[in-house]
Amino acid sequence: MSNITISLPDGTTRELPEGSTALDLAASIGSGLRKAAVAATIAGHETDLTTALTEGDVVSIITNNTDEGRHVLRHSTAHVLAQAVTQLYPGAKFTIGPAIENGFYYDFDLPDGKTFNDDDLAIIEEQMKEIVKQNQPFTRSEHTMAEAKELFADQPYKVEIIERVESIQQAGGAADSEDAGEVGGKGVISAYRNTDEFVDMCVGPHVPSTGKLLFFKLQRVSGSYWRGNEKGPQLQRVYGTAWESKQALAEHLHQLEEALKRDHRKIAVEQDLLSFPSKLGGGLAVWHPKGAIIRKLMEDYSRQRHESGGYDFVYSPHLANANLFETSGHLDFYADGMYPPMEMDNGTYYPKPMNCPMHCLIFDSRQRSYRELPLRLFELGTVYRYERAGTLHGLMRIRGFTQDDSHIYCTEEQLAGEVAGLLDFVLSVLRAFGFEDFTFNLSTRDPDKSVGTDEIWETATTALREALDSHGLEYAVKEGDAAFYGPKIDIDVRDAIGRSWQLSTIQADFQLPERFDLEYIGADNNRHRPIMLHRALMGSIERFFGVLIEHYAGNFPTWLAPVQVRVLPVSSPHEKYAAEVVAALKAAGARVDMAVADDGLGKRIRNGKIDKIPYVLVVGDDDVAARTVGVNVRTDMQAEGAPDVERDVPLDGFVARFQAEVADAQTAALQA
Repeated sequence: MSNITISLPDGTTRELPEGSTALDLAASIGSGLRKAAVAATIAGHETDLTTALTEGDVVSIITNNTDEGRHVLRHSTAHVLAQAVTQLYPGAKFTIGPAIENGFYYDFDLPDGKTFNDDDLAIIEEQMKEIVKQNQPFTRSEHTMAEAKELFADQPYKVEIIERVESIQQAGGAADSEDAGEVGGKGVISAYRNTDEFVDMCVGPHVPSTGKLLFFKLQRVSGSYWRGNEKGPQLQRVYGTAWESKQALAEHLHQLEEALKRDHRKIAVEQDLLSFPSKLGGGLAVWHPKGAIIRKLMEDYSRQRHESGGYDFVYSPHLANANLFETSGHLDFYADGMYPPMEMDNGTYYPKPMNCPMHCLIFDSRQRSYRELPLRLFELGTVYRYERAGTLHGLMRIRGFTQDDSHIYCTEEQLAGEVAGLLDFVLSVLRAFGFEDFTFNLSTRDPDKSVGTDEIWETATTALREALDSHGLEYAVKEGDAAFYGPKIDIDVRDAIGRSWQLSTIQADFQLPERFDLEYIGADNNRHRPIMLHRALMGSIERFFGVLIEHYAGNFPTWLAPVQVRVLPVSSPHEKYAAEVVAALKAAGARVDMAVADDGLGKRIRNGKIDKIPYVLVVGDDDVAARTVGVNVRTDMQAEGAPDVERDVPLDGFVARFQAEVADAQTAALQA
């Protein structure tokens, strides 16, 4: 038997017997790699470890502790979930079961109106463990459309996917993202079989056998609808998580426990910040006075930074004629995210999903000179986007929200400098609110969902890439993830418990200036097309606030806290002096309240801690006589070794200390 030569990512080569698989390659490199391997990449295409290698293949091994490897683990575990459910509930129909961030889910249509409960999850999990124990191999096969429909004849949802993909492909299109993970190439349906009794449709790759799937946990059940259509069949969705080790699973479950404690929806109610009244409608919030205080501080900070950063403030209406969104392209590319039109006697109108088309109208309101560029327009603009009911999640996924939205019009020569400056601006704002750990993603063109020439896209993408490189920032490239009008940089932050949130974005756009026929007069007295940059720092005020709540677990820094100080008189005779303390703090700019002696002192102190107030001041007989206060500092703010309570603190001294703390924080935020 002759040998074949295989190239590795580091440029080295290995000789293997003809017919060797990717798993054989991993084993030849080392036993540790063989054990950790879950899939392989051959010539840039992810595939199973059982795939035979050929002469000259460039191969990298995907291990279980990488993002790609965890995706394979989770998708494979989803198959085992479907297998367990069909074994336990004869007649169950399974739909789709993708890997998602940190886990997976599978949707089921159960017989006789059956619904899952927590006890069922435990039973299903035990059945999955039995399947894992049997170490069943995942065996791939490929089928024609007709063969696949026969193979899945008892699974109507799978047949519907096959027929839908067949219809789209016959029309010359491509499967959408929901179906793409279920099928193979054009005219081909791929499937994976675990046993003679269970087969699932999937493009793969999968782990070699179920024995690789040792560390998983089923988490919860929710209702869902087939293809997200509320008028379609109602399904049962089972969520789970899967990891490469017992430790990784334990760490994730601990993080989830912490996340539950920090849930912004729960804290918002506890601290009376905002609410989501059912009478208002799904995905819409009302801000209570305490929440509105924090929002005002956030917005005031944003305005101050933009004013000092050379931006011009603008305002635009909440709805616009359909012609505007036809010109911008939103009705071609974004209609599913827009609310239905309103037919009026003078035309068709839509609630705006974006502010950018209106900012283009402001630019186009008169002739512009190159001397005006870069022109930086800023608006705290409220937009409305339709999100399906099942996707709504407090402030994180909402239907009406306000963006700290800016659109910058510049020359091609100014583009790189503007993007570099925006990166500095974005990072300084995020740091001002307590974030320090960032990741960067560069999203490139999707040829099927974009407009513009290859040359224009290359110019814009290069400008963003060079800005990241010049800052020395590491970044991932997300192929095909850009908006239809241009490439973008997304900036994610990592919160206090290690979760990543996508907040800020910088997008280059050559398309809207073209579509709106925007021009400026250059130094050569000729007309030129400006380049447009879309930029949001917080992303949206609502989502940013939700992330802040969870990052701080409601323990806002003093400068952001809705109530910064609470004064507690020990008993009624001390209330007069307590009112003087309140007045002194208000005069110093503090947000302060007083809890009179209607309840016991201990209960009122505990309430202050529950409300997460930075400073709780207690005043009694000695304090009245000496004009002092007892200072209870919130636990997370206490210096190491400091006492729980500072007694006999002069009132004037505390006021000065408070003012200095807030002033220093505000100065640091503005200079971040």
